[in-house]
Amino acid sequence: MAWKQKRGRAEKCYACEAGQQKGEEEMEARKLIETLTVAERLKDTTRHCYTSKGRRESVAEHSWMMTLMAFFMRDEFPEADMDKVTAMCIIHDLGEAFTGDIPAFEKTEEDEEREERLLRDWVSSLPAPYAEKMEALYNEMAERSTLEAKIYKAIDSMEAVLQHNLSDLSTWLPMEYELNQTYGEDKAAFSEYMRQLRREAREDTVKKIRRDAE
Repeated sequence: MAWKQKRGRAEKCYACEAGQQKGEEEMEARKLIETLTVAERLKDTTRHCYTSKGRRESVAEHSWMMTLMAFFMRDEFPEADMDKVTAMCIIHDLGEAFTGDIPAFEKTEEDEEREERLLRDWVSSLPAPYAEKMEALYNEMAERSTLEAKIYKAIDSMEAVLQHNLSDLSTWLPMEYELNQTYGEDKAAFSEYMRQLRREAREDTVKKIRRDAE
């Protein structure tokens, strides 16, 4: 997820200030272990989608595939800070470590607000440099006005489409036969490369559905 964009300056990070006052500028070994213990939950947090072998995909696997996509797209966006895109891909669903995954077509505004609140509380507990950097990234992702944020969001949508194409049709909901042909079109619109990727994915979806009908 990405935080809803705040108007004007970002909210004051009181936990970050506290960390600075205590000199907590670094990710000490114990704090790193505690942080990874929370993030590790995403390995067991399953998504709606399935893998090609018929296993429920985890949120961690979705995030990993997104970072791999960003890695292979570096040359397509030479003007973008792809290291920032990779960071966005890594952290974008950390809120689901607290709430679990809710499919986009089922997620309510109340769900989003709860996830954002829990994530903000956790991020603010991190050492100041990391809390500040993550808050800035989440705000940039929410506003989606920079090239990097647009690339990240397109990758997020495209990964879901591509993974559905790899999963067995028996795992699809009826609505997804149409949804997988259109999902993420608006996110891909900013880039010819992303539009091409969307077209190729749509062709694979159509072929998959036709093969099943034969």
